[in-house]
Amino acid sequence: MLALLLLFLNLCRGQGSDSGDGRSDSGDGRSSCHRCDSHLSCNCSHGGFTHIPVVTDRALTIDLSCNAIATVMDDDLMGHTRLRALDLHGNGLAAIQPSAFDSLWSLEELDLSDNQLAALNYRWFRKLEALQQLNLLSNPYSCLGSPPLFQGLIQLRRLAFGGPALEELRRGDLSGVTQLEELTVHANNLTRYESGTLADIWPLGRVTLSLHGPFLTNMPVASAVLGDVSYPETPITLEDLHLIGNWSVQPLRESARKRIRHLSFRNLSVSDEAVVSLLVVVDGVPITYLSVDGITLTGEGRWEKASYTDQRSIDEFFAQDVVVLDVFKFFSLLDLKFLLQYLRRVSVINSKVFVMPCITSKLLVNLQYLDLSDNLLTDLTLVETLCGDHETLKELRVLNISGNPLKSLSTVSRLVTKLSKLTHLDVSRTGYISMPPSCPWPSTLRHLNISGAKLTTTTPCLPATLEVLDLSNNNLRGFTQHLPVLRELHLSGNKFLSLPPGQLFPNLQTLTIHSNTLNMFGRLDLQSFRRLESLQAGQNQFVCSCDFVNFLQSALKGHEGIHLTDGEDNYVCDSPLYLQGEPVGRVHLSIVTCHRVLFVSVSCGLVLVVGVLLGVFLWRLHAFWYLKMTWAWLKAKHSSRCRQRHRVIEGSEALLSFDAFVSYSERDAGWVENFLVPELEEPSESDSGDPRTLRSLTLCLHKRDFLPGHWIVDNIMSAMERSRRTVFILSENFVQSDWCRYELDFSHFWLFDGHAGGEAAILVLLEPLSKDDVPKRFYKLRKLMSSTTYLEWPREEERRPEFWRSLRKALRGGDEDD
Repeated sequence: MLALLLLFLNLCRGQGSDSGDGRSDSGDGRSSCHRCDSHLSCNCSHGGFTHIPVVTDRALTIDLSCNAIATVMDDDLMGHTRLRALDLHGNGLAAIQPSAFDSLWSLEELDLSDNQLAALNYRWFRKLEALQQLNLLSNPYSCLGSPPLFQGLIQLRRLAFGGPALEELRRGDLSGVTQLEELTVHANNLTRYESGTLADIWPLGRVTLSLHGPFLTNMPVASAVLGDVSYPETPITLEDLHLIGNWSVQPLRESARKRIRHLSFRNLSVSDEAVVSLLVVVDGVPITYLSVDGITLTGEGRWEKASYTDQRSIDEFFAQDVVVLDVFKFFSLLDLKFLLQYLRRVSVINSKVFVMPCITSKLLVNLQYLDLSDNLLTDLTLVETLCGDHETLKELRVLNISGNPLKSLSTVSRLVTKLSKLTHLDVSRTGYISMPPSCPWPSTLRHLNISGAKLTTTTPCLPATLEVLDLSNNNLRGFTQHLPVLRELHLSGNKFLSLPPGQLFPNLQTLTIHSNTLNMFGRLDLQSFRRLESLQAGQNQFVCSCDFVNFLQSALKGHEGIHLTDGEDNYVCDSPLYLQGEPVGRVHLSIVTCHRVLFVSVSCGLVLVVGVLLGVFLWRLHAFWYLKMTWAWLKAKHSSRCRQRHRVIEGSEALLSFDAFVSYSERDAGWVENFLVPELEEPSESDSGDPRTLRSLTLCLHKRDFLPGHWIVDNIMSAMERSRRTVFILSENFVQSDWCRYELDFSHFWLFDGHAGGEAAILVLLEPLSKDDVPKRFYKLRKLMSSTTYLEWPREEERRPEFWRSLRKALRGGDEDD
């Protein structure tokens, strides 16, 4: 009992300290984090923790980012042998004890970035043989330290290190790292670099370098770093650079010498002189992909000095977030034919482009892919960009002009009709509010994206050649266009109440219609789609009826031939109210709810069967007889009381009018009338001369003395009240007679319920009759036969006088002498 009391107190204490953000205090004073989902992923970020909280040791992922954890102790993560990912970035973490991570044998991802680790310790990682991803960025350490940190990390594939204080990288610092899929190094203040430090990593995937300082002040260091990671197969991204003059691009010569093919810049500021120098450096280098993300052009676009260079290998140019400081002075791109004429893929995204002159478009003679999304193109400037009705961009296959303030779908359809090879068109996130009745389209168009507009209806404007159509995030309530070759249809984020008719899309294989207002769908709805394989219909307002729940649970198990690709957790009940928020896959409805008619029918049948069985059982126990007699007795008793009150009011007394009430069977009436009545109501010569024996007896017979028109029970009650005795003439006829049994029933009830004792009853057996011949429900009568002497009618003539004397004596209460 004491142990149970202590357990209860601990539970109460835990509940009392639990906060609404998933935090609570554990028994050892440490905080706890309980924000774990069904996949055992625990999000404890932004929780205000100052120490590693207690988290279930079954967790596979723990996010402790953006707290205030300054130290990780040796036992803080003890027991987390199943943990796969640990995120501690953004904590101001300054100290980690040597054995803090020793129990994390299964750890694959570790993020220690954006902390205050001034020195790195190889013992942190010595037991992490399963580690595949390690992030040590943005910490104030000046070197990686010795012995090598990564010596035992044989599974490491993604490594990020460096920060504002990193000054030195020595050969051997990355010993043990043999191959990487991704390497990120932030070394803006790197001053000492031993050549070959990064050269032993092979194969080497994508490399991201932040070398702002070395590019400006220590070009040999920058060149050495680039030389060690530059391979034709390795994409290189350079971050946070300011390329001002010819000298600023010199470190790139080492990469150019090794004939790199993928070169990207992120957060780049560049002058005209630096652009020309860069084009000269990569002259003849087989660069196929050139990307700039976040570029500021400080010059006027005078790059014609590099027109003699050979840039024909550049296949794709990607630019995003381009800023031109002086756009009004920026030079025309007409002199860049040497660069534009070879490009096959061009993306200029979110760069405030409001027009691309038709003359420039005509220079893109090999262009197959054009992305001008998230700019300022209008219907009018789009006409100029696509050169109106003039032939241009003949090789274009993909056009993306999404996120522009376009208004007229008919204008776009007319402009792209001339693009005879166009297969993909993206006009999503525009201002379209309606479709024209019909539209011209190129016969080659297969993919059309009009999602994120404001369409309320669709029309035959949609081309019948479409294989993929995206109408997500509009205001559509229905879709009735016949698209015979359509394979994918995306209708999410609309206002559909039901699935579109499957007969309209005989070749449809994928349908997404989540986040609508669907109430339910069923097997017949999906059977109309002859080739449907994949369906996303979650996040709708499902009414969890029995048919829908049974069907969806079957579909989630893959029994319906269709794969629900958005997962079970997205299918949640909206109604009825008691199921709201419950995943459909975990709903269990009762038979009463799902088969109401069957349940009622079976229940009624069971009730009927039970009722019949109970009735038979009660009949066998004569319960109905007891109920009937109880009712008759109560009613008769009430009438008797009324008569008594009437006599009291009149001042009269209840007079005994009869010596005996005779109960007999009609079949025994002859004996009663021929023997009993004459013998008892007339003085007998065989009697003595005693006047008492010569007095005749008055008998009450139902045939003679019952008042006609009155209820039989009232007559019986009245007769019994006015009779001193009751004589039962028992025989087989008496037992078998329905009328007599009824009379006997009530007489039995009256005589033996306490108002009249057994001495008031006289039993006369006309023929041999045992108590077993009397129905069991007359248990008092059967008892009386067992305990009281009864008179038997003798068959011998000489014994009959004695019988009559005994009967008279019984009726007169013993006044007659033997």
